[in-house]
Amino acid sequence: MRRGTYVRWGVPIAAAAVIGAAIGAGPVIAAVSGDPVLPERSAQQLLADAAAAAEKSEGMPPMSGTVQQTASLGLPALPDTGDGSPLSLLSGSHEVKLWYGGEDKMRLALPTQFNETNVIVNGDQVWYWDSDSNTATRVKLQGEHPREGLPTAAPTVMTPDQAAQRLLEQVDESTTISVSNTAEVAGRPAYQLTLTPKDPASLVQEVRLAIDGEHYVPLRVQVFAKGSAEPAFQVGFTQLTFTPPAEENFAFTPPAGAKVEEKTFGPSDVRQEHAEEARRTAGDLKVRGEGWTAVAVLPADAAMPQGDADGAPGAPGGEGADARALFDNVLKTATPVSGTWGSGKMIRTKLVTVLLTDDGRLLVGAVTPEEIMKAAGVR
Repeated sequence: MRRGTYVRWGVPIAAAAVIGAAIGAGPVIAAVSGDPVLPERSAQQLLADAAAAAEKSEGMPPMSGTVQQTASLGLPALPDTGDGSPLSLLSGSHEVKLWYGGEDKMRLALPTQFNETNVIVNGDQVWYWDSDSNTATRVKLQGEHPREGLPTAAPTVMTPDQAAQRLLEQVDESTTISVSNTAEVAGRPAYQLTLTPKDPASLVQEVRLAIDGEHYVPLRVQVFAKGSAEPAFQVGFTQLTFTPPAEENFAFTPPAGAKVEEKTFGPSDVRQEHAEEARRTAGDLKVRGEGWTAVAVLPADAAMPQGDADGAPGAPGGEGADARALFDNVLKTATPVSGTWGSGKMIRTKLVTVLLTDDGRLLVGAVTPEEIMKAAGVR
């Protein structure tokens, strides 16, 4: 199984923290206007509604639709890594199709130009299908809540809910929260919640979170960089229907000639993997600042892509090799810089600034060059 993110629906518990942060941050703009017309809701009310919808005992309503993720970060031309590579998601548009009939009926599909991967859950039957390798994996889930660790079909494509969760975790007193004009997303009337960082050192101008006007499901997340009229990153539904999907969407039979494997998988596997990753990086990673202007600092050699089919050096076509090619390509655009902290090379995109110092540190943040060099001066 590929490493993946968790499948989650509804605004998570983090929304409760956002409500508290909004109240403590001073005035919260509550005006709702525009077309389509929706009932007046303040930011606190809207977030509370979304949190309540996520906590309903009957779960999220059945739905089916298509999620599109688009990135325009201002990177130089990327090497051709193929449609299935996570690096291909750093630019252009990519889609995930989903069908959700309940906790025990779910399907996620990532179609690309030449292949498709799927996760299909139908009662106690769970399949992972990878057409590229012509392999169907029957998954045996373990644990009290076994689906907590179920990976998605697209490890690096997020749903609007997952993107909303990550951004809401950044919200504190340094954020202005408002409800702006309504919008229509995937044919659905939606509220637009706007998060605006107060610190001028952030490269984020604002984040717009569209929430369904009826079910309070996150429909779209857009991140705007300063000085840009178009979002640098967005993920949202382009088509969505709140009706039970047809049963055939959850039926799966391995095609003739496909290789069939058996795997055991559960939350403990994910926890162990995450714990190992955390142990590998905790001793090296440092964070300067917090919230929207946090800067990650770690040894450059620990962060440098290496490469083989599984991440080891040298194998052509592997994700590690692709990452190394991307890094080398981007490094060509770096600008020499220096300061009291020393010297190095800086890479700037619409949303991210990267500083590679000559003394072997890598600093990354959605901050201005001045802010990241300030962080470089802190030992």
